[in-house]
Amino acid sequence: MAVKLHSAEVVGLSGKIIDVEIDLSPGLFSFAIVGLADKAVAESKERVSAAIKNLGARNPQKKNQRVVISLAPADLKKEGPAFDLPIALAYLSASGQAKFNPKEKIFLGELALDGSLRPIKGVLALAEEASREGFKEIYLPRGNGAEAALIDGLKVFEAGALEEVLEHLEEKNTIAECPKTKISLGGAETLLDFADVRGQESAKRGLEIAAAGAHNALMIGPPGTGKTMLARAFSSILPSLSKEEALEVTKIHSIAGALPEKEFIVSSRPFRNPHHTSSYVSLVGGGTYPKPGEITLAHRGVLFLDEFPEFERRVIEVLRQPLEDKVVTISRAKATLNFPAQISMIIAMNPCPCGNLGSNKACICNPAAINRYQRKISGPIVDRIDLWLGVYGIEHKKLEDDPSTTLGASRETSAQIRKRVERAREIQKKRFAGTKLLTNSEMGVREIKKYCQLDDESKSILQQAAARLDLSPRSYHRVIKLARTISDLEGERNIKSPHILEALQYRPKQLI
Repeated sequence: MAVKLHSAEVVGLSGKIIDVEIDLSPGLFSFAIVGLADKAVAESKERVSAAIKNLGARNPQKKNQRVVISLAPADLKKEGPAFDLPIALAYLSASGQAKFNPKEKIFLGELALDGSLRPIKGVLALAEEASREGFKEIYLPRGNGAEAALIDGLKVFEAGALEEVLEHLEEKNTIAECPKTKISLGGAETLLDFADVRGQESAKRGLEIAAAGAHNALMIGPPGTGKTMLARAFSSILPSLSKEEALEVTKIHSIAGALPEKEFIVSSRPFRNPHHTSSYVSLVGGGTYPKPGEITLAHRGVLFLDEFPEFERRVIEVLRQPLEDKVVTISRAKATLNFPAQISMIIAMNPCPCGNLGSNKACICNPAAINRYQRKISGPIVDRIDLWLGVYGIEHKKLEDDPSTTLGASRETSAQIRKRVERAREIQKKRFAGTKLLTNSEMGVREIKKYCQLDDESKSILQQAAARLDLSPRSYHRVIKLARTISDLEGERNIKSPHILEALQYRPKQLI
């Protein structure tokens, strides 16, 4: 007897419906799973057999019975333990030990040997695909339901064990449907506020511009001057995620298994801070079964790279394409996958190996060491950074000022800065209505010509500066996009010469 149920698996960052077919026939014992199953799927027969035996049903692994399980489409590699539940249900149905209607239902879950269900990864992407393909009900392990309930038009049932699912399907003891998950979005919960950072007003201004237009920024200065502190406080001035952005980010983190325990949605913009010893694959993504890396996990948020020149040269250079195209492309023999990478990259570095170049302390590095250190950041990477910010030492007396004093009271809080950032983002949202763009940093050449008209004075200033600084066409266009963001922060409809001049001052002056 043959029976077919439906399941799903993650391919890249989207779901793919998988047909789970089973056929029982008399003959010498065999239990085969076909359809390009990986090791975790192939071992499913042991987990399923033990779970069914402990349920009190007839064990699939018995004499004089051939069991063939097909996972279709056959040419798509299957991975992970999520097929355990549908395989077990398909066997119980095919062997006549259970009767239920599998139509318009999808089943996902890993089985323990005692028949209990364990949570799986990537549920949001799988539920989204199930709804798109017209399925009405989805059955999941307990703990995955709230995530799937983010998708409209799908009844979500979560259970703790195979027995609970079976009793519900046979209408013996029904499971309550999971209520639709309500989304509560807010800003990032950070321990640092811009008001906590003494001095560094020019760097704060640069980071405000970076937040308003989702631009890339590099902070350079001696150790201990506040670069890392500023980068961590940067999250506190970013606007809240929209519902669409939150679902997009949550799907990525769910697939990567990066969702915090007992949380079902990413409610604030991601802040990823990989160590400089991180490998190429951990940053860009990939592997035998390609999974997103740190660049994609920072999508719609911040990728902070501290001690940037200490990263391997190969890791640094891999940032070229994602920073330009806002997407990570991973090619394999059978397929090419695109992972989104719409990020604000914040980089921190010292000016030299000892870190004292340009400070009051004596630099002990020889010219060759300084040159070698600085040249780790190649010209193409320099071209892709919008703002170069100097973060140098401040007077010690400023570190002891009292917030209650006039000087302390004048420091802006992150909440005040975030209001300006949100107003600028709202202007961009209206400007790009009807397009896929959300921020100024995403504009291409066509959009720059359409939305960034320069008057004669601004055009003359930019062209003179471009000739003097020998700007590449990419850098030329990045200056215009940066000026567009500065004008948005000031509520100006048109780009004016002061906006161009401020944008130009953020070009690199010390490196390359």
